[in-house]
Amino acid sequence: MTQRIIQKCFAPLKATLPKPISSLIRRVVTAFVTPYLHAYQSGFIHSSLKMKAVTSKGNAIPWYTYSSIDFLRFRSFEDKSVLEFGAGQSTLWWSSRAKSVTSFEGDKEWFEMLKPTIAPNVDLHLADMTDAERCVHGVRSILNKKSAKYDVIIVDGLFRSELVPIAVEFLAASGVIICDNSEGYNFQSAFLNLGFERVDFFGPAPGVVLPHCTSIFFRSGAFLFSPKYPIPVLAHNAI
Repeated sequence: MTQRIIQKCFAPLKATLPKPISSLIRRVVTAFVTPYLHAYQSGFIHSSLKMKAVTSKGNAIPWYTYSSIDFLRFRSFEDKSVLEFGAGQSTLWWSSRAKSVTSFEGDKEWFEMLKPTIAPNVDLHLADMTDAERCVHGVRSILNKKSAKYDVIIVDGLFRSELVPIAVEFLAASGVIICDNSEGYNFQSAFLNLGFERVDFFGPAPGVVLPHCTSIFFRSGAFLFSPKYPIPVLAHNAI
């Protein structure tokens, strides 16, 4: 829609002005308008002002890179179970798409703030962040009691690389593991020799100045990469 409006406004200038002048105007407008449109349509401006990850309409989105969010939002998770290490805006986003969400949060203050806002399909737990060993033990104890496998596991908080073995252990056969800020935290080493492939989504994220990377680790047959999903058009048109 925005592209059609710009083309319609530019058409009279192209028809009446000499080509060098109309071309200059087009280049200058493209250089300055395009970044603003992306920042507005993606929700980057709103996220920066609110200091949390939201769309241009104020709806919660994960604090992953925009390219990974665009990839994920065109997939279906209606019958999928999600496990999160690190709760927040992503919890709200996943709960509106997935069958169930189990989340672990290490910040007690943030845990108490988030608890009243979660949907009925979310099972939220406070993780022990005294040290990595206690955190891993506590998380594994709770997951053992639930005795479930998860289609999507997100490592985006707590002790990150230390939780990779748990993520692998409780991953469904066709599931995927999403690691945010994957350029750090030794994720590459943590997954080495475990039989996983990886796709990296590098770029800007909501309200963050510097780009970073969100990576998806998967094995052969992962549902997320099924060719049945169409190639999306106008990625931020309905984010």
